[in-house]
Amino acid sequence: MREKRTRRWSTYETFYIELGTKKVADIHITTHAEKRWKERVTPSSGGMQHIADYMWDSLRRSAIKMYYQGEEEAYIIDDDLVFIADFTESDHDKDLLGNALHRMHVITFLGHKSEVVQLQDLKAYYTWLRHNRKMNLLKNSRTMR
Repeated sequence: MREKRTRRWSTYETFYIELGTKKVADIHITTHAEKRWKERVTPSSGGMQHIADYMWDSLRRSAIKMYYQGEEEAYIIDDDLVFIADFTESDHDKDLLGNALHRMHVITFLGHKSEVVQLQDLKAYYTWLRHNRKMNLLKNSRTMR
């Protein structure tokens, strides 16, 4: 998805798609995100290439939006699939004006909002997860003694 040639001689523009204030030129999918995709989205997918194609297609269709206005890590696709992403500026990719382009790191997929009721309120979901982890750690430390 890189280096889309322009019609003028000896100039090129790196391919990017705008997502809010970010200009996404590259997508990186972590192995954790791939594992969560298989668990929570579609178990019989084609792997990372399939996920990357789906993400690029969603970006092209402008189907990806921020989940909360103040939250710049949580995003939603087609008002249903919630995922967490982080952005870094690319060192070598710039647009024609010299502005830095971004690389989107897909960290994890939380699941479909229509299937997981807890995703309706993401902040309460994170609080619940933190509480569960803390209780599991306490329970495990009691059994070790």
